[in-house]
Amino acid sequence: MVFLKLKWLKHRPNSKAGVSWGVPWKKGQLKKEDNITLIAEDRKKIPIQSWPMAYWPDGSVKWTGHSAVFQPNGKRYELKVGENQHPINPLRVIDSENQIIVDTEEIQWTINKQGSHFIEKIVSGSSVLGEKGRLMSIQEVRDETSEIKSIQQIPFETKITHVEIEQDGPLRCVIKIEGEHVSSSKNHKKLWLPFHLRIYFYAQSPSIRMVHTFFYDGDPQIDFIKGLGMEFSLPLSGEPWNRHCRFAGDEGIYSEPAQILLTRRHRHADGLYEKQIKGEVIDLSQQKHQNLLEHVKQNAIWNDFKLTQDSAEHYRIVKRTKNGYSWIESTHGSRAKGMMYTGGEKGGIGIGVKNFWQKFPSTLEITGLNHAATKVKVWFWSPDCEAMDLRHYSEETHVVSAYEGFDEMRATPYGIANTSEVFLQCYRAIPSDEELVEKVEEWQAPILLVCEPEYYYETKALGVWSLPDTSHPVKAQLEKELDKAICFYKREIDQRRWYGFWNYGDVMHTYDPIRHQWRYDLGGFAWQNTELVPNMWLWISFLRSGREDIFKMAEAMTRHTSEVDVYHFGEYAGLGSRHNVVHWGCGCKEARISMAGLHKYYYFLTTDERTRDLLIEVKDADFALANLDPMREFYPDDQYKTHVRVGPDWAAFCSNWLSEWERTGNIDYRNKIIKGIETFKQLPLRLLSGPTFGYDPKTNELYHIGDGIAGGYHMIIAFGGPQVWMELAEVLEDKEWEEMLAEFGEFYELSQEEKLERSNGKLHNKLFNNRMLAADIVAYAAAKKKSPSIAAKAWNLLLNKEVNQVMLPMEENEIHVWRKLTEVPTITTNTTSQWCLNTMIALELIGDYLPSNLKIHDHDDMKQLT
Repeated sequence: MVFLKLKWLKHRPNSKAGVSWGVPWKKGQLKKEDNITLIAEDRKKIPIQSWPMAYWPDGSVKWTGHSAVFQPNGKRYELKVGENQHPINPLRVIDSENQIIVDTEEIQWTINKQGSHFIEKIVSGSSVLGEKGRLMSIQEVRDETSEIKSIQQIPFETKITHVEIEQDGPLRCVIKIEGEHVSSSKNHKKLWLPFHLRIYFYAQSPSIRMVHTFFYDGDPQIDFIKGLGMEFSLPLSGEPWNRHCRFAGDEGIYSEPAQILLTRRHRHADGLYEKQIKGEVIDLSQQKHQNLLEHVKQNAIWNDFKLTQDSAEHYRIVKRTKNGYSWIESTHGSRAKGMMYTGGEKGGIGIGVKNFWQKFPSTLEITGLNHAATKVKVWFWSPDCEAMDLRHYSEETHVVSAYEGFDEMRATPYGIANTSEVFLQCYRAIPSDEELVEKVEEWQAPILLVCEPEYYYETKALGVWSLPDTSHPVKAQLEKELDKAICFYKREIDQRRWYGFWNYGDVMHTYDPIRHQWRYDLGGFAWQNTELVPNMWLWISFLRSGREDIFKMAEAMTRHTSEVDVYHFGEYAGLGSRHNVVHWGCGCKEARISMAGLHKYYYFLTTDERTRDLLIEVKDADFALANLDPMREFYPDDQYKTHVRVGPDWAAFCSNWLSEWERTGNIDYRNKIIKGIETFKQLPLRLLSGPTFGYDPKTNELYHIGDGIAGGYHMIIAFGGPQVWMELAEVLEDKEWEEMLAEFGEFYELSQEEKLERSNGKLHNKLFNNRMLAADIVAYAAAKKKSPSIAAKAWNLLLNKEVNQVMLPMEENEIHVWRKLTEVPTITTNTTSQWCLNTMIALELIGDYLPSNLKIHDHDDMKQLT
């Protein structure tokens, strides 16, 4: 009987909730036609919706996606092959010409296929809970040509261009809406900011999840985004003292009514005031309350409320009576949890934004609380703060001094994107503060079912890596250092405040111990932008540990690097921007930044359709090289119009093609990989050839133009190439390909004389720089050849400080400068991420070759070992 165990990542739902997740399967274990059953701890079957996400080459299922609706308090579950339990009350989806109606049993949602409102109505029984959901943006137009500067703000609303039902199952429905923003101003006709909006519905659920992606298609010199968000209209009922707004603050709930019962002569209102603030419905119609009622009606009615998170450390709540009058400050706080509830006597709606304070500046706004139609607004970019400024930081490049790649100025945000997640919950009765706190905690924490690390490891569905093992003294030391690295970056993200709408999820590249600051202002040493694949380091760290804190770091990095650092349309579509002061600033636009292998972990673990879009986007990224040859500076007049390096370019394409092949079964993409491999097999130096080739994206033909030429062999192994190729070796089962990988790894650590002899004088030590980066491929060679001597060389790369440039053991210093800080003076993310990644792989491949008494960085021990 085939079955696997599931558990919650950390948090489980506090109330009935729909959840989606993905699981891998061993090769040959699950057939496409097999049914899957979900079983709870009490052995009862839970209805489940399942679908294949990826396949092994033999046609068996590699990854499956699942959705189910869970009751609170369940801890562990099992999946097994068997007959599925069908839901008693499945989703009902009615698709007509102009609208789609989704009936979850709890709520009926009407989705428009055209116009400006993506949600027409939200209905429960005969009651309309909400309506007129739309996206909106504000453009700031500046005139800076004269001494008197003028600023004009132009509102935009949405224009829906395409709607489709991506998934229509008994438990889960996904609707994708595409469109753009349009101005109705007579003097400013304009279309801009395309968007994708996915809405997720679950059976018997009163809530939806929305994933919003907007794409920048403006001119950063003139097109400033002043505000970007979404709005809903709520037909609330009740007197103004029974209409409430509530905001999730740092810990609890801040609550205010439209009209308070507190008056000069009725300070407690016979206890009703306290009940009012708690959200209870107050009846003042009785005769005994007439005097109080007369006074209450003379109180101001506060119609508009806003909570604005203007930094990672501060938010404020303000309110006003109506437009044209001043805003009054209510309170200030640090990090708001990103939820507001707006309701009347018969309930209301709660809206939450994931990573609200992390992706400041953001605002939650309520207007017209006492009006017939109250509006609630979520601002992903708050109009109360400075407009988005996507201009470059300099008018020139700084190639020599700041390592900015090329003299070409290609610092453009045209084609980048940003994704936000929003939750909407309908309440047909007034919720307590405790209910709202539970809900906001659920929205901010990943509610996800996962497998044990041992299971992920056994399936071999995500490449080569090790499980933690502290039984061996040196392995225990290495695990301690791996944990230190994770903990350092987790703390550093907060200490350095690496937050903000365009920054959250990324980390910095290189530290400056003189300023006690990262090199945030020095060209190629500022933001990391996937350089040397920290994504892979974090995701593999999660797979082998199951830790929620690592998952959240990897999730944030995936959301950022796959959207902000990548071009989704335009001249550079399919490519990404190398590290720079601004994320899109570097003149190097390359496939290694956008490659599928960096992001597919998140898709497979969560089933997130937006991430699937990104994997599809890069499947033909090699065609983008026709617009921008990565080796244009070195071969400007070569006979081949386009060139690739074996790595990182061709290696990145292999990652993209593997993703498309395993997800769809399209063998055309397998054949692209095989064609390249077969080319290498025919060359005298095989995978050591090049490292640069002529390339034709139309035919996938690699043209050999020489060995030991420009390109750098360290580039082949620094950007995920070995990880991609080892995973390919597991899939292709091509012995010669495995031999070629082992040959490459062994060659990297040969002596100068041996390199010259084996390559007929073409390859030498100067071509093989940054040796620590090759530790995993050297370890692969040792494992394949069962060679203790090669294994010793691999461990030398990782453990000898004269070689690896990593300060181990990692030690933090506490310093007092402009504020108290902890720092690791020699830290760089390049070396840290690569050392950790290579160590986790080496522990799997050559862990048995470690001596039992080795001290990390003991130079005498390392000489004896090698």
